[in-house]
Amino acid sequence: MATDSNAVTPLALPVLPLDDEVVLPGMVVPLDLSDTDVRAAVEAAQAAARDGGGKPEVLLVPRIDGTYTGTGVIGTVEQVGRLSDGDPGALIRGRGRVRIGAGTSGPGAALWVEGTRVDAVVPEPLPGAAAELVKEYKALATSWLKKRGAWQVVDRVQQIEDISALADNSGYSPFLTTAQKVQLLETVDAVARLKLAIQWLGEHLAEQDVAESIAKDVQEGVDKQQREFLLRRQLEAVRKELSELNGGSGSGAEESDDYRARVEAADLPEHVREAALKEVDKLERSSDQSPEGSWIRTWLDTVLELPWTERTEDAYDIRGAQEVLDAEHAGLQDVKERITEYLAVRKRRSERGLGVVGGRRGGAVLALVGPPGVGKTSLGESVAHAMGRKFVRVALGGVRDEAEIRGHRRTYVGALPGRIVRAIKEAGSMNPVVLLDEIDKVGSDFRGDPAAALLEVLDPAQNHTFRDHYLEVELDLSDVVFLATANVLEAIPEALLDRMELVRLDGYTEDEKVVIARDHLLPRQLERAGLEKDEVTLDESALRKLAGEYTREAGVRNLERAVARLLRKVAAQHELGDRELPFTVTEADLRGLIGRPHHVPESAQDPAERRTSVPGVATGLAVTGAGGDVLFVEASLADPETGASGLTLTGQLGDVMKESAQIALSFLRSHGAELELPVADLKDRGVHIHFPAGAVPKDGPSAGITMTTALASLLSGRLVRTDVAMTGEVSLTGRVLPIGGLKQKLLAAHRAGITTVVIPKRNEADLDDVPAEVLDTLEVHPVTDVRQVLEIALAPASASRPEERIPAAA
Repeated sequence: MATDSNAVTPLALPVLPLDDEVVLPGMVVPLDLSDTDVRAAVEAAQAAARDGGGKPEVLLVPRIDGTYTGTGVIGTVEQVGRLSDGDPGALIRGRGRVRIGAGTSGPGAALWVEGTRVDAVVPEPLPGAAAELVKEYKALATSWLKKRGAWQVVDRVQQIEDISALADNSGYSPFLTTAQKVQLLETVDAVARLKLAIQWLGEHLAEQDVAESIAKDVQEGVDKQQREFLLRRQLEAVRKELSELNGGSGSGAEESDDYRARVEAADLPEHVREAALKEVDKLERSSDQSPEGSWIRTWLDTVLELPWTERTEDAYDIRGAQEVLDAEHAGLQDVKERITEYLAVRKRRSERGLGVVGGRRGGAVLALVGPPGVGKTSLGESVAHAMGRKFVRVALGGVRDEAEIRGHRRTYVGALPGRIVRAIKEAGSMNPVVLLDEIDKVGSDFRGDPAAALLEVLDPAQNHTFRDHYLEVELDLSDVVFLATANVLEAIPEALLDRMELVRLDGYTEDEKVVIARDHLLPRQLERAGLEKDEVTLDESALRKLAGEYTREAGVRNLERAVARLLRKVAAQHELGDRELPFTVTEADLRGLIGRPHHVPESAQDPAERRTSVPGVATGLAVTGAGGDVLFVEASLADPETGASGLTLTGQLGDVMKESAQIALSFLRSHGAELELPVADLKDRGVHIHFPAGAVPKDGPSAGITMTTALASLLSGRLVRTDVAMTGEVSLTGRVLPIGGLKQKLLAAHRAGITTVVIPKRNEADLDDVPAEVLDTLEVHPVTDVRQVLEIALAPASASRPEERIPAAA
């Protein structure tokens, strides 16, 4: 790189030595004139300036361990005065590098030398590589200055464009050693000098980042230890004060001794005692700072609170238990009989010393399945009352975490035992009645399947050695009576259902609802309405109409709401002065108090307004999650001129129901001539089957004969009898196959005012489960063939309107 013409001009300058310090061109430094060498050099420069004019100039030369460097910096004395501490000083600005030559003479007592300027010339504009170096240095310098909070200096560095000045600016960096600054001073090439500055600044920033990270970690650790130490000292002080108030020593060191004494004094099974003593040994070995200590203490507290040997004595008054069940619940004979049987067997086992056989006690696992509002949940409490046991309810609806049943591993933060263990703890005995409510609403996700965790709990052959993940000791559940409730049987996994004894609660008859309303719902709602028992009475006819026409459900929840609304109306009218008490509500008063009935039986409607008043509409029976229900099926044929063909199904039907419709259509096509039906219409015109209440999903095979009847009615023009409802699966040969849920369907037919019901012959045995008062009002026809169904369900041709007969295709 070429040098300037000034670089060869010899200079005679007084030497200003810098002990272990380096000044680079562009730097402005204050120097103390108390130093003899510094004062001599400045005075000599001032004398020379007076003779030659201009500002005094000195040669700033580093003196390292008494030895001068070969390169110095020419400096201009800008100002002479006093420093901030009051001592005399001079402000000197470095201007350029000078190569030191031989000594020479000059005014004053300073050492004079000859020198030549050696500053390099940097071309304009900068080459690409040099420009990148400038950008890199400015970025590093800016980062370092921002960390130091030197924001004003950042702007000044960004304004420097000269590469040589930018490199020399690093001389201000306090982290550079004297040797590094001397190397910068003696490096004439500006680009090489800038590379050195970038290297050293980058290394310093990296060291600084590591140092800051280490310092931060150390400080956080120290702060945490100090905080923990302080909190523990405070905790000890609080414990000491509490102990003194209670008259005890309360030393934290005696805590493990206290747990050992509690374990030894507790009435625990041998395997539980051994496990608890092992944990006490671990507690004694653990330090106060160890998190394991808190886990062990929590576990020991849980184990000591469980009622390992507590059991309530069953009430073996079988007749008394039956009276309790009858008094608290009307109907539900299946459940009452099962509880009576259980108590009778328990009594005989106890009398013969067979309380424990093979490690197992005589518990029970029952699944109460039925529609909402039939009393499944309240029945659990009645069972416990009748048996003289404690009662605990465990709500499983929406549970998706397996740990809710089996508990968490105790190494987890906030670990707890499962709901089964907590239920035993809450009951305070090892043989309570545990109601597992809404077991069909249990879900599963990435946290596991709670229903799978219930397999061991509800298995009478396994639950005497149930092991909770939190306790990790065997818990005997074989003496617990588990009652699981569900609305939908299909939602319970097969493996879980197999472990339980199924008891169906299919709903109440109208007579049972009247009894429940009179004996249970009315007294409860009178109290809630603030009325005395003799102030308002409901006539039986009013209760019957409330149950039959104002509500239509399997249970009694809506009936209770209707009774409550009725009593509120009476109470409000009395407060307004419009009604005198006591008052008896009769059937005639209902409309004026709570409005018109919502459910009028089909048989009670005007014949012209009934759904089956036109051909092609049949009445079926179905089972939903809310119990049995009446289902209407409508069929129609498309006009031949539209060109429509095939089968159209609407009403949100499932695959099984769609297949039943295809089977019904195929049967009529193949046997239409035998049944004297114009089957040519089925070939040339589109068939549409619709199930009203289209927003409700429907599925299942039991509507097969209903769809067949609707199509036969449409083709023949014969109406389907209004008082007839039917259920049954149909085959391609016309056989009527069995279905499920017959009791619920017959109860629904009874509620809807149906008098004649067609059922499959193979379901005839299920009639034994239907209440006698319902069967007395129904004419049940067990059939084996669709032809029998059509004979019963279709009205005679003379009773149908001739203008509605479908004409046979030409």
